[in-house]
Amino acid sequence: MTKEEFQKMKQELEAEYLATFKKTVAMHEIFLCRLANHPIFRGDHNFRVFLEYDQDLCVRGKNKKEKLGGIFKSISKSADDLLLSSTQKDVDDFFEHEKVFLVEYHNHVKDATGKADRMTYAHKNVADSYIKISSCLLQLATIDSSELEKFCNKISETFEKARKVESRVASDEDLKLSDTLRYYMRDSSAAKDLLYRRLRCLANYEAANKNLEKARAKNKEVHAAELLQQQACEKFEQISDKAKEELMDFKTRRLAAFRKNLIDLAELELKHAKAQDQLLKNCLSSLEEECQ
Repeated sequence: MTKEEFQKMKQELEAEYLATFKKTVAMHEIFLCRLANHPIFRGDHNFRVFLEYDQDLCVRGKNKKEKLGGIFKSISKSADDLLLSSTQKDVDDFFEHEKVFLVEYHNHVKDATGKADRMTYAHKNVADSYIKISSCLLQLATIDSSELEKFCNKISETFEKARKVESRVASDEDLKLSDTLRYYMRDSSAAKDLLYRRLRCLANYEAANKNLEKARAKNKEVHAAELLQQQACEKFEQISDKAKEELMDFKTRRLAAFRKNLIDLAELELKHAKAQDQLLKNCLSSLEEECQ
């Protein structure tokens, strides 16, 4: 590996690390700001420890038993969700409408995320191709000591600069588009889980009502059945109120985030397009001067 190739590889790795670092910081900032603005989580003890602890935090990962338990829990939840969706009718038109919307929205965002990732990957491949072309032209200029040497060096330099611009395009699209879509794909999945928990509370409330009727008919354990029915009712009303707040907040945040990030992406795309256009114009002007 020549010194020039080593320097190029070093610059490429530094640029890739910087893009990854910016992406990680941006996603953490969004998540922490959301927690800080949440009426319940902002007062959580663990959250305060995370923000205020001035030493390294050691976090234990899940062991095999916990991972296996999580898989079984996920399968059980999916089966219960499917059963509730087919047997439990929601009494509130607002939540029924939100459920239909979230299912369709989640599928569209999931599809868009995959397409955005493929587009970003294609831009990265273009940048990698520019590196190979630049390297081959540089080697050709080293071998060929004729008049083509200056021509090859200039074209190689242009491709190297174009590679940097293309890498920035890929990293900006990844940060502003792919990550935004991925974040709200997961957020919409969380909203669907919230509606599932509310529907489960509704099913438990209706079951408690039936048990209360049976207890009154038999005149046995009526007080206990009334207590369970009251608790189920309070839990259902509480989660319904909170779910409505969360869904309205989700809509507001979603619209604001997409508006901001798509405007930022459009401005960055224009900036990079102008830079590429100017780069090619400068290259052609330089080659015309060499030919004269």
